[in-house]
Amino acid sequence: MALILNIETATKNCSVSIAKDGKTIACKEIAEQNFSHAEKLHVFIEELLKENNLKFNVLKAVAVSQGPGSYTGLRIGVSSAKGLCYALSIPMIAIDTLELLARKISITNGLIIPMIDARRMEVYSAIFNVDYIKTRAVEAEIIDEYSYSEINETIHLVGDGIAKFKDVLTDNKFVYHNDKVYPSANEMSFLSFEKYKKSDFVDVAYFEPYYLKDFLINK
Repeated sequence: MALILNIETATKNCSVSIAKDGKTIACKEIAEQNFSHAEKLHVFIEELLKENNLKFNVLKAVAVSQGPGSYTGLRIGVSSAKGLCYALSIPMIAIDTLELLARKISITNGLIIPMIDARRMEVYSAIFNVDYIKTRAVEAEIIDEYSYSEINETIHLVGDGIAKFKDVLTDNKFVYHNDKVYPSANEMSFLSFEKYKKSDFVDVAYFEPYYLKDFLINK
C-alpha cells in the first residue's frame, strides 16, 4: 500500500490530496485571488491527515506540482514538499502542472491545450492528445488571431488563461471548456503513483520548480 501526499500550488488554487495506490482518498483546496498558500497549505496537510486518522510516518512519498505557474506559489509548494521529504526520509515526485490541467477534461478527438494565465495576452501552455501525451512542449506564448493556425484538428481549450481569448480565437475548431478551473492535487493521485512505481523521483536537494518565464526573460 502506497500513501502519497500530493501538493499543488502553481496557481491560485492551494490544493492538497492524499492518495492510496493512485486513488484520491481525501482532498482539500481553495482558489483565492490573494494567493493564501502560505497560510493554508500546512493547515490543509495537517487537517487531511487528522481527518483520515493518518500520521506523517505512513507516507511513502510527497508529490509536488513542478510548474509552470506562479513563482511564489511554486516556491511555497516545493519548499514544503522538500521539508517533508527531508524530515520523513521519503522520496519526492514532480508532476507537470499543465498535464494536471489537461486532465480536467476528457475528449475522444482532437487536441487539448491547457492554459494558465500569465498576465496580459500571455499564457503558459502545452499541447496534449486524447491520451494526455504531450505533443508540444510547454511554452510561455502570446496569443493572437493567428495562433494555432497550422493545426487543422479540433482544439479543446481549458484553464483560467482561456477566458481572454474568446474574441481572439474564434475559428470553429476551438472548443472552450471551463475557464474557472485550476490544476488540482486530485488529478495528481494517479500520476504520482505511476511515477512512484517506477521510482521516478527527483533530487530533493537540487530540484527547482519549472518557472519557464524566468528562463525566457534571461534568454
